[in-house]
Amino acid sequence: MPKLDYLPRGPRFPKRHKLGLIGCGSISRFHLQAAQSFGVEVVALADVNGDAAKARRDEYFPKAEIYTDHRALLARDDITAVDIATHTAIRQPLILDALRAGKHVLSQKPFTFDLTQGRKMADLAAKKNLRLAVNQNGRWAPQFAAVIAAVRQGLLGDIHSLDMVMAWDHTWTRGTKFQDLHHLILSDFAIHWFDLTATVFAGRKARSVFANSVKAPNQDMKPPMLSNAVINFGDGLATLAFSAYQSFGPQEYLSCVGSKGTIRGVGNLCNLTELELVTKKGAVKIPLEGKWFPDGFRGTLGEFLRSIEEKREPSIGARDNLRSLELCFAALASADTGKPIKPGQARTGE
Repeated sequence: MPKLDYLPRGPRFPKRHKLGLIGCGSISRFHLQAAQSFGVEVVALADVNGDAAKARRDEYFPKAEIYTDHRALLARDDITAVDIATHTAIRQPLILDALRAGKHVLSQKPFTFDLTQGRKMADLAAKKNLRLAVNQNGRWAPQFAAVIAAVRQGLLGDIHSLDMVMAWDHTWTRGTKFQDLHHLILSDFAIHWFDLTATVFAGRKARSVFANSVKAPNQDMKPPMLSNAVINFGDGLATLAFSAYQSFGPQEYLSCVGSKGTIRGVGNLCNLTELELVTKKGAVKIPLEGKWFPDGFRGTLGEFLRSIEEKREPSIGARDNLRSLELCFAALASADTGKPIKPGQARTGE
């Protein structure tokens, strides 16, 4: 059985890093758990809701300082890097403030809704010799990470196609702020699948994206809950399908086909326990270790901190992430217009 190198890697020198966390909402627990698992100290937490910051501090890093103004956190000389886990609308100015303060930044996804502004932030980070990484935690979800490893290790050869189907119940968003997002599924959720597509087809430019978003019969939620997208690479195709209004039998299907082999799997939503690799030598089952939560967050934090230690661009760097956003924004524009859209043509995702 071939060994796939897909498990999260921690920093080489965890004690060298002093982190500040900005944003202490529900997702922040996974950011803090990741730091805790690596022995990396979070020395300060900032949130406009001081009680939220205090609750997170008390649970994970009791010695950390609390701030209700992120600028006070950024003014600390001992903090070398910040992890931004706020909601999307306020993320961009926080990233800019952190970079201008000389801090390396790990931002929750998406780090911007504007490709032009995203490129400017990536340029600013490069100019100041800082790392700007995006928390595309899906890259270390075991099923995604194993597919990426198989591609990078050359087990599949030249990639022909990538097919992904998701069927699940996303109605937990009813009554939350998420329901105000028109493209809740195709943007906020599917960005992980667009990112996987961009990673699997690395080095190849997509020609067009054609997407659809519709409401299910008798649907009582505002956002369309049924979406799909076809991404044309000229010599390869990626298909993504999302059925988010399904009450029975949630399931995920994933298949990546290349000139030398196929890797595929089917199972519970975001929790595949094995993949099958098929080559000319035959078929083998590959058991998967870990889970998206928390391992996805361990993967992004570990890669971010290693990139600082090794003085290199992170694999989840902002400039690389713009390729994923180009696909996502093109899909949104296509769903709105009913026409195929060239990636990069749609400059915003709002």
